[in-house]
Amino acid sequence: MLAITDTEIVAGIQNGYTESESALYEKYSARVYYLALRETRSQHDAEDIRADTFLRVLQAIRGNHVRSAEALGSFVLGVTRNVLREFYARRRQMGDAVPVEEANLSIPSHERAYLDREVNIAIRRTIERLKPRERQVLQMLFYEELPTEEVARQVAIAPERVRLLKSRALKHFREIHRRLSTS
Repeated sequence: MLAITDTEIVAGIQNGYTESESALYEKYSARVYYLALRETRSQHDAEDIRADTFLRVLQAIRGNHVRSAEALGSFVLGVTRNVLREFYARRRQMGDAVPVEEANLSIPSHERAYLDREVNIAIRRTIERLKPRERQVLQMLFYEELPTEEVARQVAIAPERVRLLKSRALKHFREIHRRLSTS
């Protein structure tokens, strides 16, 4: 089965094809939900935000308000951020009865497994973009859990250099991950 492009999804929705609406949801649902869940820490709020986001995106596409069909992903995430802003504004107006941290909200195991898989995929994509030496040092430190001295011995550098490489590799990792998560 061929992957449908964003341009085809937009054209299909504008022409009234429900298959295109399903394709839009399948392609972006997990990203929207994960972003909403990360921000709200509530599965119920995340589901509401996802529903509101897709309602607005569909209305915008049907009303021909999407400037660039090629940038549909950015548009969907932008709408999600706007829905989140409105969510927090409403919450501030109403006043939170229970702070999110104290609400004791838990994610069901099947959703946790899905999110874990999504996180692993994101980490793998990020790691693939690191320099080989950065990748090697991080793998030894975090996956193999080797002590700094052992990493230094295997890579044939001073232990102080391992700490520097680790620091730079983590900084590079964060930068790459940030770029990937916003695209």
